Amino acid sequence: MPEGDVVWHAAARLNRALAGKTLTKSDFRVPRYATLDLRGRTVDETVSRGKHLLTRIGDVTVHTHLKMEGVWRVFTPGQRWNRPAHQARLILAAEGHEAVGFALGIVEVLPRAKEEDVVGHLGPDLLGADWDPDEAARRLLSDPARPLGLALLDQTNLAGIGNIYRSEICWVSRVDPRTPVGEVDDLPALVNNAHDVLMSATHQPPWRPRAYQRSRMPCRRCGSGIESQALSDDPANQRHVWFCPKCQR
Repeated sequence: MPEGDVVWHAAARLNRALAGKTLTKSDFRVPRYATLDLRGRTVDETVSRGKHLLTRIGDVTVHTHLKMEGVWRVFTPGQRWNRPAHQARLILAAEGHEAVGFALGIVEVLPRAKEEDVVGHLGPDLLGADWDPDEAARRLLSDPARPLGLALLDQTNLAGIGNIYRSEICWVSRVDPRTPVGEVDDLPALVNNAHDVLMSATHQPPWRPRAYQRSRMPCRRCGSGIESQALSDDPANQRHVWFCPKCQR
């Protein structure tokens, strides 16, 4: 599933294409909104909130989520799409650009005043202007027995971390992801590392992983072999986390 940095860049891409412009095309290819037409309305902005996208158009907000396969692409008028047309779930076009959401996991339209109904449950956004490290640490500690690697994936604790960055955050912090949150020696420092990792990945590409998907490869810090393990017995949450058993204590 795309993580916070990918969603942030998607919001920036949509802003460059549509913000401040009047929609000339509005094509919802989901049954619930098949008859909805937003043509003639001006797009104010698109913002990311964790892994969610909010496109604000006057008094309504178009809420989209990429889930596992979704992606937003921007084309010039007449340019051939690089994804199959049957995957298109939403098309928003304005002068000079056509934004197409392919294979979107969520497409819904709600009153702008009701945005909190769909993102209000999220924890502090690691890439947001209102990032609050103290609140993030407080939320993580609300379940002190939970393994850190699972707590970091919980979007109600911190918004924007997925399977890639939880491995990287634990590696940078030298903490074994199996450690209960309440036993992490310096949780505020780890939270700050989480912010730094996401910000670096977002604003300073290219970025290469230090732990993620590097099973049996040497740790970039100590040379020991990287290991991986699923932290949950829940079949729906069997994603592996990667770590160095020597220098992540």
